Amino acid sequence: MAMHYDPEMQFKLAYADPGIVKTEQKTQERGQWSSKVEFLLAVAGQIIGLGNVWRFPYLCYKNGGGVFFIPYVVFLFACGIPLFLLETSLGQYTSQGSITCWRKICPLFEGLGYGSQVVVLYSSIYYIIILAWAFFYLFSSFSSQLPWASCSNAWNTESCFEFDQLSNLSIPQNATSPVKEFWERRVLNITGSVYELGSVRWELALCLLLAWVICYFCVWKGVKSTGKVVYFTATFPYVMLLVLLVRGLTLPGAVNGIVFYLYPDPTRLTDPQVWMDAGTQIFYSYAICIGCLTALGSYNKYNNNCYKDCVYLCMLNSGTSFVAGFAIFSVLGFMAYEQGTDISTVAESGPGLAFIAYPRAVAMMPIPQLWAICFFIMIILLGLDSEFVGLEALMTAITDMYPQFFLIGHRRKFFLLLICIGCFFIGLVMVTEGGLYIFQLFDYYACSGMTLLLFAILQSVCVGWVYGADRLYNNIADMIGYQPLPLAKYCWKYITPVLCSGTFIFSLVKFTPLKFNNTFEYPWWGYAIGWWFTLSSTLMVPLWMIYALLRSRGSLKQRLHVLCTPASDLPLSMTQMEPL
Repeated sequence: MAMHYDPEMQFKLAYADPGIVKTEQKTQERGQWSSKVEFLLAVAGQIIGLGNVWRFPYLCYKNGGGVFFIPYVVFLFACGIPLFLLETSLGQYTSQGSITCWRKICPLFEGLGYGSQVVVLYSSIYYIIILAWAFFYLFSSFSSQLPWASCSNAWNTESCFEFDQLSNLSIPQNATSPVKEFWERRVLNITGSVYELGSVRWELALCLLLAWVICYFCVWKGVKSTGKVVYFTATFPYVMLLVLLVRGLTLPGAVNGIVFYLYPDPTRLTDPQVWMDAGTQIFYSYAICIGCLTALGSYNKYNNNCYKDCVYLCMLNSGTSFVAGFAIFSVLGFMAYEQGTDISTVAESGPGLAFIAYPRAVAMMPIPQLWAICFFIMIILLGLDSEFVGLEALMTAITDMYPQFFLIGHRRKFFLLLICIGCFFIGLVMVTEGGLYIFQLFDYYACSGMTLLLFAILQSVCVGWVYGADRLYNNIADMIGYQPLPLAKYCWKYITPVLCSGTFIFSLVKFTPLKFNNTFEYPWWGYAIGWWFTLSSTLMVPLWMIYALLRSRGSLKQRLHVLCTPASDLPLSMTQMEPL
């Protein structure tokens, strides 16, 4: 018996598990959601973001219209909901953030928590740049004429051409639209190459500062402030989306846009890329494998019905993506109708949709300022709660590691302020005249699909085979008072890791280095920075395993046994208590 407990005690003392010391006091200071609604709105705000508006509709039309829902639903039920439930229930069961929760159930896989928080940190630095752009467009919308609606501005070139006033004119060679020139020359003033970063765009820098100030005060009091802010930030985008949907459906050409969005092409199902796109969309839009769901779930009461919450939130997320497609493509259909062109020439995704295609369509509507303001308020709020909830998850992970330090006085607020200031100064690089080159490096490598897929495989293996799928299933049953569908535990053990492994291998085979606008190749140091973003999070898992094995005592078998043994102070389910 001595050989079993001695290395375990030595390992746990070496890491000074904060859960062993003053657990009751720490739990009281840590706080919980004031109501279930706060939790639901916080999770909804995190998972329902810009990807629902600018990525899903585009992927749907690109990958066979209505038939894209087949691979999407397969990945939703095989990977999305099981992993969503796994992370949320893990946080609720352990009452810990995304690092210490893995320490509690399986210390060997604690690196998953560190890796996921590196991804959250990188995402927080670059994702907020989109909000700075959106604030710039919002402020520019308060003018007698939208500045991207005409070619009569100081930043326009001789090549600028107003395509919506074609009449019988022929289009000149190398013509550019006023909205594209506003984006490239007024907002970004983009340089010719990544070698020229240029000067900081002070207007964008002030917009970035505004975004960070708002985020800080949304999170500074922890769940007490976050839980209140989400009442507005998570619900008001639906009001804006409804307004834009009604407006879009009443425009001429809207039906053509919706048909283009959903017209089924069954032959596309044979293309592996379609399935890859469906899988990555689930991972991006459900915020899985980055620790945010674990952090949010950790503030729940122990007997909260996390199983029902997960199903409802997943349905809400996918439903929002589907409805957003109608709002976006009805407007794109109108723009194609006005210009007399095919919708495929105006349909875009990502920033191209938010800052070029949609503003261009808005400029053609009556009272364009009103619709521009509605659209950019929606973009800001969709991105804002995803940003500050991610920041809350990061702070939760850090404070749970050292609660005896950060939960005293105002230390947590000051540390959060330091993180925000540091991220702001790093983000200034991306609001320079060459900042878009750096932004795309962050976007492509820092939160890559391959990293998330690898984390999903490791999470499934850890819970399904090391901690035990049956054990977590029984923990959930103990928390909610009844047994959920057993499909979840089979997904954790078999379906999710197999499907994610297949998608991961396919993504490796199909991987191509980033090219700016699909043409410009980055220098070697650009790709080196990109791979640093990817590997600095991914390698946390194996590096932690090696470190933990070297730090613990005993034979290799004894070390693995200790590192795969859950903490003794975790709540016991009824099935675990029966043998006692």
